[in-house]
Amino acid sequence: MSFSKSVLALTVIAASFSSYAIKDASLMIVDGTILTMNPQNQVIENGTVVVKDNKIIAVGGSELAKEYKAEQVLNVDGDIVMPGLINTHTHASMTVFRSLADDVPDRLHRYIFPLESKMVSRDMVRIGANLGNVEMVKGGVTTYVDMYYFEDEVAKTVDKMGNRAILGESVIKFPVADAQNADEGIAYAVNFINQYKDHPRITPAFAPHAPYTNTTEHLQKIAKLSQELDAPVMIHLAETDREQEEIAKRTGGKSPVQYMADIGALNNKVIAAHAIMVDDKDIDLLKKYDVGVAHNMSANIKSAKGVAPVTAMLEKGVRVGLGTDGPMSSNTLTTMNELGLVGKVHKLANKDRSAMPPITVVEMATMGSAKAIHMEDKLGSLEVGKLADIIVVDTKSPNMVPMYSPYAALVYGANGSDVRHTIVDGNVLMQDRKLLTVDEAAIIKEAQTFAGKVRESVIASGEVVK
Repeated sequence: MSFSKSVLALTVIAASFSSYAIKDASLMIVDGTILTMNPQNQVIENGTVVVKDNKIIAVGGSELAKEYKAEQVLNVDGDIVMPGLINTHTHASMTVFRSLADDVPDRLHRYIFPLESKMVSRDMVRIGANLGNVEMVKGGVTTYVDMYYFEDEVAKTVDKMGNRAILGESVIKFPVADAQNADEGIAYAVNFINQYKDHPRITPAFAPHAPYTNTTEHLQKIAKLSQELDAPVMIHLAETDREQEEIAKRTGGKSPVQYMADIGALNNKVIAAHAIMVDDKDIDLLKKYDVGVAHNMSANIKSAKGVAPVTAMLEKGVRVGLGTDGPMSSNTLTTMNELGLVGKVHKLANKDRSAMPPITVVEMATMGSAKAIHMEDKLGSLEVGKLADIIVVDTKSPNMVPMYSPYAALVYGANGSDVRHTIVDGNVLMQDRKLLTVDEAAIIKEAQTFAGKVRESVIASGEVVK
């Protein structure tokens, strides 16, 4: 063999060996039951997910584990590996008020608004948000959509915890803790949006409370600003009888959804919470304007407001995801605890046992929620190129054994405490139920201390109706 041919042969051999070279990764999850939630809803047994930095770079079978060398390897022994849950609507800081006056009629106006007027402060928002973050990360929620006051304080807690959030600064027409009127609320929101617009895990937003608690002019102003600033808008919409009645008076009989469309305040920036009291025309408008809908089953039925016609929305292609609402409304912040209610109540409402099958419910909690917040290009499924927001669910707890169908096991058997590992942006925030980025015990202790102030100031004094 000539010298040149020998060199060529060695080059070919070297190239061949290099194609099988071990590739570097940051994190690898092996031996999992992978629910990809990709368009084919592919399930991979004995599967592997490979992460580099903050993105997924490979998803496949056990053979992948031989092709990569990772800084950290989680062997999950057959447990469910799935996209992180996305809570599309909540008020996280209200954790410190959970279990107060749960059954008071017209609770928002008779109890919650007066309670907030008395107790909301920057410190309260920080304490409650810290507690909410702990609960959500432990329950498998990797992204949440929040609307409250002093949202810059919530942002600081998210920044430290390492989770992901869309945070909306509330705008409402009467005086609240951080603004005397809607104009001040809008100004606060604009400053907040400018402050956090480049954060890798925090998306700042506007949060007008509802159509009936804001004027037409302010809703239009927010719609315009949201387009200019490329910021989401979250709003309670078609939720209550009072809202229906007041908007009908304002418009001569229109529904809240029709009103929002007519004034130019519906668009693809909007995440509409609840959408319970909607008819076919309203659903068509939600679809037309590409609005995301946050479906909050447990809060809606606890308050006896009704069951949103989600099956009809899905049939028409409306973007629907799952939320919990605030912890005073549903008493939970993890959508894992919503799955069973969503599956069962829609069967009852439709009088159809086949309605809302488990795979549809899990899809709403993951890819459906990503679509509802218009982030389906980044979140909601385990696919190459997407952000590495991943959870691992224990399949060996008594309530999960045996597991013939992972979707049925999740919907009808699982609860938030079954989440073993939570990963956001490629970082492990919780491993084997232990939080790694914050001091859980200290956060709970601080919340308990604040609860003592609530007992002394609100309950004992009797100043707020029970």
